[in-house]
Amino acid sequence: MDFFDNWTVQVRKGLLELFILNLLQEGELYGYDIIRNVLEVPGCGITEGTLYPLLSRLRMQGLVNTRLVESNEGPARKYYALTPLGRKTAASMNTHFDHILAGLKTTQPKDPR
Repeated sequence: MDFFDNWTVQVRKGLLELFILNLLQEGELYGYDIIRNVLEVPGCGITEGTLYPLLSRLRMQGLVNTRLVESNEGPARKYYALTPLGRKTAASMNTHFDHILAGLKTTQPKDPR
């Protein structure tokens, strides 16, 4: 794996939690719906093996709630929704990320003289 490939993997990992919290701002989603939404963003591939442990961590941290809904088409589906703490955390993370992006866009090399 070259430097750029490794860097993109690390960026994706770092932003995945924020992306999921932002997706859930609109309302409750089924796990597969989350995967589908993430896959629509170029460069943000994800697998079930990555998503479900992450959702479990977010639940244990009190950022998301889950509920099971019976399905006529197979096993019960688990839906994920933001908690009030999840909304507050997402807002803080978005603000922080916006500051980082603004800093990256305005950073100019310092004159060494």
